[in-house]
Amino acid sequence: MVLPADSARPFGAVLTAMVTPMTPDGAVDLKAAVKLAKKLVDEGNDGLVLSGTTGESPVTHAPEKEELVAAVVEAVGDRAGVVAGAGSNDTVHAIRMAEQAAGAGADGLLVVSPYYSRPTQEGLYQHFTAVADATDLPVMLYDIPGRAGVRIAPETFARLAQHPRIIANKDATGDVYSGGKLAASTGLAWYSGDDGLLLPFLSVGGAGIVSVSAHLVGAQFAETVRRFDAGDIAGAIEIFRTTTGVIDAMNGAGAQAVMVKAALETLGVLDNRFLRLPNVAASDDEVVALRAVLADAGLLRDDTAHQPEVSELAEASSAVGH
Repeated sequence: MVLPADSARPFGAVLTAMVTPMTPDGAVDLKAAVKLAKKLVDEGNDGLVLSGTTGESPVTHAPEKEELVAAVVEAVGDRAGVVAGAGSNDTVHAIRMAEQAAGAGADGLLVVSPYYSRPTQEGLYQHFTAVADATDLPVMLYDIPGRAGVRIAPETFARLAQHPRIIANKDATGDVYSGGKLAASTGLAWYSGDDGLLLPFLSVGGAGIVSVSAHLVGAQFAETVRRFDAGDIAGAIEIFRTTTGVIDAMNGAGAQAVMVKAALETLGVLDNRFLRLPNVAASDDEVVALRAVLADAGLLRDDTAHQPEVSELAEASSAVGH
């Protein structure tokens, strides 16, 4: 797949920030990753983000990241864009990750603000442009001040938007009003980085979402976007409301990879819920509570009658973002 396919949604409409499956002894499980990637695309995701924070990027290493990208690109073909994380508070390291992702066949890059270091706005500008200059891949910036400790200023966005390969932003500021203004003034495609803000961002001109909960409700998110685009706002709200329990469960504790892996194991998608330290797997008590959420959302096989079938939603929303 060659991005951008659509200038309004250059990375698609619904992208999952995919977990990195592991074997019980802690190795990256490429077979499980391919299985998961195919499932996500089948259920309505038109983009996948690999080796982001939810993919445990701080604790996976260069050969693993490259192998993961190559395996998923081969598995999904041109059915979805594959975006690779190239985030670091070391610009040289971020450049190296970008180059390796490009060599492995990624379609685009997700570049987060340098975390912990809290650079100046000039430092942010130079960091992002250095990474964007390193390859020919289109870039999605990632503004997440809660974790990075610094927010990208409007003036910096305006400068960055002049770069021919910086074409989008993932917004995890929670500031929908500002996001809508910046999308309009910069021309960047604006993606919600918060699962619960999909509809608000769409309402101010957002392109879609980069989501954790889409591991489980990607079909519902894609149908939400389809209905919103069609002008069926009430229908979009109706579908989105079916996802709120899952959104709360995946994001409430702030440890998204932990809860997503537990959910995928519970549903039989993954064989285990192993994570590398410093993250630890969900406890058995947490899994019991999670099972109740998944059952209430109609995701467990013994309690699906009151929810739209995932396969039906995926079929209805198959054209979203393309």
